Amino acid sequence: MENKYDVVKRDIKEKILSGYYSINDRLPTEASLMEQYGVSRYTIRRAIGDLETDHYVYRIQGGGMFVDDWQKYINKPIEGKMIGVISTHIADYIFPNIITGIDRYVSAEGYSILISNTQNDPQKERKGIKKMMEIGLSGLIIEPTQSALGNPNRDLYDKLKETGLPTVFINAHYPELDFPYLEVNDYEAERQVTNKLIGMGHEKILGIFKIDDTQGVHRMKGYISAYQEHRDLVMLSEMVMYQSSDNMHNVFTRIESILARPDRPTAIICYHDQIAIRVIDLVRSMGLKIPEDISIFGFDNYKLAKYISPKLSTVEHPKETMGRDAAKTIFDIIEGRPYEKNKVYDPELIIRESIKKI
Repeated sequence: MENKYDVVKRDIKEKILSGYYSINDRLPTEASLMEQYGVSRYTIRRAIGDLETDHYVYRIQGGGMFVDDWQKYINKPIEGKMIGVISTHIADYIFPNIITGIDRYVSAEGYSILISNTQNDPQKERKGIKKMMEIGLSGLIIEPTQSALGNPNRDLYDKLKETGLPTVFINAHYPELDFPYLEVNDYEAERQVTNKLIGMGHEKILGIFKIDDTQGVHRMKGYISAYQEHRDLVMLSEMVMYQSSDNMHNVFTRIESILARPDRPTAIICYHDQIAIRVIDLVRSMGLKIPEDISIFGFDNYKLAKYISPKLSTVEHPKETMGRDAAKTIFDIIEGRPYEKNKVYDPELIIRESIKKI
């Protein structure tokens, strides 16, 4: 449990980082802070003293306490050059490959990486950004959290922009922020996947999409666009949408109810390969065969996709290449070299055994 001193220090620092108190703003008096936090004068002075040491606050004798120009210390060189990485996940699925790509390039430049895992939680993203801003990094690579639901941490991103810290987004980006980004053309990829299946005779295709990140929204829009190209089939399209916070048991119960119908879809397009693998298990548990009864298409070319039976058709994700390219962009910015501001990877469909012509 935090003691009172830590609570006061953390709260004032957060207000400074978020812009609630701007640079050179006068802070409330010690008496006001004592009343606000319900603590002693000693506690306030200790908290302010630490903030002064960390360059967040300065005092004028007889004039009060003020917000220091903390931003000029953000890019201060530190012993052991460091690039920060904020990711929604780090230990599973395709994320270790992305981080490997970043690390290999960064290491070759004589730097190290510092990783923060948000677990796709905006509050954890907020904590991660604040921590990275305090350290004195040389650059920052970010995978946005729940990028389709707005940006509750816009204030911190604006502060990050003001510092001039080289920053790059991967996999998705917040449209309202002017940072470089690298991502897959999710819209075009899913449009091609849907048209591929339609071309193989599949008219009833179920799309399963996660809609709290822009990758999922763009993939869903690509699916819809393909059906719009075949207007006579539009009424046969069907989607299941979910968010990260949803109970996946309920999501799969819904999918099972669709597959149990006599007019079930003949193909399923999945948000990513992890969902596709779970759908394969569900289909088999219902006594159906893949691809004889239902074709299944994933996304990301997860390392297990080619080892399961049947081998999963999917869309390539550049993974390590994206990580390397993101790191290169950071160093191009650091060194003042020309760079490709927004890199979008063209889709590559990988056709395996999980789909068939009907």
